[in-house]
Amino acid sequence: MTGKAPVLRAVVIGAGIVGLTTGVALRRAGVDVVVCERAPEIRAAGAGLGLWANALAVFDGLGIGEQVRAIGKPSEMRFHDPSGRLLDTPGFDAEDHRYLLVHRAKLTGLLADAVGRENIRLGAGFCAFEEHNGGVTVRLTDGSTEEAEVLVGADGAYSAVRAQLVPGTPAQEHRGHHAWRAIVPAGGVAVAENRLVLGTNGCRGGYVRTHDGSVYWLVNQFRSPPLTGTPRHQALERARHLEDGRDGVLTRLIRATPEELVLHNHVVLVPPLPHWVSARVALAGDAAHAMSPHITAGATLGVEDAALLGALVGAADDVPSALAAYQADRIPRYARVAELSAAVEHSATPQEFARHYTAFSHWMITPPGHREQPGAAACLAGAHVVKQSLRHL
Repeated sequence: MTGKAPVLRAVVIGAGIVGLTTGVALRRAGVDVVVCERAPEIRAAGAGLGLWANALAVFDGLGIGEQVRAIGKPSEMRFHDPSGRLLDTPGFDAEDHRYLLVHRAKLTGLLADAVGRENIRLGAGFCAFEEHNGGVTVRLTDGSTEEAEVLVGADGAYSAVRAQLVPGTPAQEHRGHHAWRAIVPAGGVAVAENRLVLGTNGCRGGYVRTHDGSVYWLVNQFRSPPLTGTPRHQALERARHLEDGRDGVLTRLIRATPEELVLHNHVVLVPPLPHWVSARVALAGDAAHAMSPHITAGATLGVEDAALLGALVGAADDVPSALAAYQADRIPRYARVAELSAAVEHSATPQEFARHYTAFSHWMITPPGHREQPGAAACLAGAHVVKQSLRHL
């Protein structure tokens, strides 16, 4: 007499975009999931978030693609120089520029609902794990423990799970690299079109209209001098390098933003890791590969991590083999991401930046079998899914 195989149980640390998507993917694969979050409420750090076609293909596969599109606005990643001239990228298609702009907090709420709020534990941060035959014991900050067959650390760039799994790999400041951004009502500032600009002094930024009539503006700078003044003042100083010193739309949007709404970050990176997994523990998203926002793909790539984990763990005969397969796919893929990201960062001219950026997005959304490096989408769907996601934008 045979019975059903016991249901696997997973603990996911972190209720951000990647942690929640991991929860959805694992539950869809038949795994019992609890998502543990240190904060007392589910909240999203940041403002707007760009999702590329490969992330939308994941959400389609998880059955929530249309819901995600409903909270987003189709946009294009095309760059101008400070004079307003569009920087062409010959050799690439319109699809290589298209993405969906969503409000990060709204996406987080949607994913929390998809996981099931009853499967999320708030005020329960990660303390430590102990692996043993058949599973892992997870100790949490509220004094409780969770028993599971697999632990996923999706707790961001400053991951406590990574600190135990791969000691000596703290997040590092990307020296001189800063970002400022906000979402504000358009108000009295006329925004006729989206505009992303590659300026002087290592500055880039612009503004994008969102689906609900608000405007998302952002400013980044490489090799920034020491900061002075308030975050809004700092953003205004950088805007001068993007609008030829003019009082343009970006400058007016920043001036119209209340100081408390301006988000500033000194960009941090996670160094390349020697491993992402053990027998029962895996890292996903920024916990494994936090990268510079100049390629605006961290969340999209982290969503791929989540989908691959769900597909492999849900279908595996044993967890260690599934996690080993996950690592074997991810580490080479992110080595290539790092190469393409560096080419963008070190571009000598705005035209070169635009060309390298579009080369990266083309590589990222091109289905497996049509590029030099396979990725997670192969585990989820064929090329037609990614193309369908592009057509839905």
